[in-house]
Amino acid sequence: MISEETANALRSTAKAMVASGKGILAADESFGNINKKFENLDIPATEDNRCAYREMLFTAPHIGEYISGVILFDETIRQTASDGRKLTEVLQASGVIPGIKVDEGVEKIGETLETTTKGLEGLKPRLPEYFALGARFAKWRAVITIGDGIPTDGAIRENAKQLASYAFMCQEAGLVPIVEPEVLMDWSNTQEVCGSVTERVLVAVFEELNNAGVLIEGMILKPNMVVAGKQSGVTSTPEQVAEKTVALFKKVLPNNLPGVVFLSGGQSEVEATENLNAINKVVGTPWKLTFSYGRALQASALKLWSGKSENVQSAQAVFIKRAHMNSLASLGQYVGE
Repeated sequence: MISEETANALRSTAKAMVASGKGILAADESFGNINKKFENLDIPATEDNRCAYREMLFTAPHIGEYISGVILFDETIRQTASDGRKLTEVLQASGVIPGIKVDEGVEKIGETLETTTKGLEGLKPRLPEYFALGARFAKWRAVITIGDGIPTDGAIRENAKQLASYAFMCQEAGLVPIVEPEVLMDWSNTQEVCGSVTERVLVAVFEELNNAGVLIEGMILKPNMVVAGKQSGVTSTPEQVAEKTVALFKKVLPNNLPGVVFLSGGQSEVEATENLNAINKVVGTPWKLTFSYGRALQASALKLWSGKSENVQSAQAVFIKRAHMNSLASLGQYVGE
């Protein structure tokens, strides 16, 4: 059992992570992921460039007005900015909470398309170190794939159990767990199928969180929106996304969950903002519904920056504009670009 003092600290951090008008920047791309993005823009994939890119984002003027926290990668939480401060200190100085991605990616279940997530083994001793490095929350991603005959109940249950084990370990170490069960939007399925799969996943996840004794008021959920699959030839309208997503949440999410931070899941920058805005136009939801976007906050800024110091200010302006647009959307006040 965690102490009342730890429980209160977790509640307080979770509340701050979903503060009104703010969301979370996902800057936890793995080496492979960020290096691929750099290579596409002819940016040399070096540690110095990865640090310079993150520094450009984290030192953007007014970041603390729209961003409550940043999910970091292991390399990033240890890096130092050009002024000699740790990148975590740069964030803290703007009132932004540092967090850490702790999973190690997915691995296939046998010969199937289904996966579980690596990293539970050896996780427990790593968490106090991350706390000492300044992290106050963590993130673990489970991936659920829709396809012929999948996801199976077994794969959903295994991922739910992993998420619950991770979440409990985090809370013991004083870190708020972001629980991310992502139903991929890559297949040719309808929006209805996405909804029914997401429901199965969320029901299993909260069953396992409760079985593990996770403090629901001291965690944050990072789910997908309910959308039609990318290969379906159908694009769900923001209103359809909002209606199906909120109806599902009202059915399965506990009211004492502090908040939901949506993943963008391959949506375009503007699409992710429009959908979040429509979701927040729906009245009567007991949770904060905001964003935890990676690409949907960074894509334009990264392209503009392209590894050149002379582009820092213009890239920061583009990043902050997206953060501001999503801040408005998290309040249901976005009216377009």
